[in-house]
Amino acid sequence: MKMTSRLIASMIALVVAMTSLSAHASFWDRLFGRDTYTQTQYPIVLVHGMFGFDNILGVDYFYKVAEELASSGAEVYTLQVSALNSTEIRGEQAARQIEDILAASGAQRVNIIGHSHGGPTARYVASVYPQMVASVSSVAGVNWGTPVADNYIEYIQGGAADPFVKGIGEAFATMISWAAGGSDLPQDLDASIHDLSTDGSLAFNAQYPEGMPTEYCGEGQEVGANGVRYYSWSGTGIYTNPFDPFDYLVLATATAFDEPNDGLVAACSAHLGRVLRTDYNQNHFDEVNQALGLTAWFSTDPLTVYRQQANRLKNAGL
Repeated sequence: MKMTSRLIASMIALVVAMTSLSAHASFWDRLFGRDTYTQTQYPIVLVHGMFGFDNILGVDYFYKVAEELASSGAEVYTLQVSALNSTEIRGEQAARQIEDILAASGAQRVNIIGHSHGGPTARYVASVYPQMVASVSSVAGVNWGTPVADNYIEYIQGGAADPFVKGIGEAFATMISWAAGGSDLPQDLDASIHDLSTDGSLAFNAQYPEGMPTEYCGEGQEVGANGVRYYSWSGTGIYTNPFDPFDYLVLATATAFDEPNDGLVAACSAHLGRVLRTDYNQNHFDEVNQALGLTAWFSTDPLTVYRQQANRLKNAGL
């Protein structure tokens, strides 16, 4: 009798544990392919940041994000825009691809998720073509600029090393675009740095203010004057996984900051629209689940954050 009771109790505990692993979706729905947790009304479009890409040799910039969202019902597309260029040029490139997505899918709008420079890029599309955009989710978006770009302008641009750094940077960006299948995309390091600087970002915000807070570290309107919903999140982790080579890069770049940051963007600079959270134990690369999923142990899985946001969009009718 005691053995039977223990067996029943163990089975119940196992079911509860299995269900808790599902990150807000029913374990059984996921098991039998009925999970619709991320099934948004409109397609989700992912926009990469500086030196980014859609997919190279089977490796996504948003590592496994599209796959994870699609497994629960989302229709997901990943864009390839210039790895280095102005926000406006990248935004126009994104807009043309979104037009194709709308034509192919039959959808009326899209939900854009942009990382780093992809944040302002998404904001540009939403401001200029609001009829195509239901929402913008900015992941560590450079919305108020970054001192990393400011330091580049102060110490490198116009100096003796400028031509060399510019040449190497644009050659690397061209190689990235070529490997990702977008070899004809123009690359311009100076344009990228300008638009990611504090002055460049403030000028951009004055022209495209939707979703932006009225003061630094504030919170913007969730629904902009253009009818688009705005969300943002970011992290403040730096050294999060000793096996991740990117951690050693952000250890160096984080020295440019005097406030909480993810190694490349300050938490306050990432604020846009409804600020969901800015203190994840994630650095700038962890936020897109890089490198190859080597993120912080015993912390929020980046894929879970994307799933939660897709569900939030779904519940908002987007």
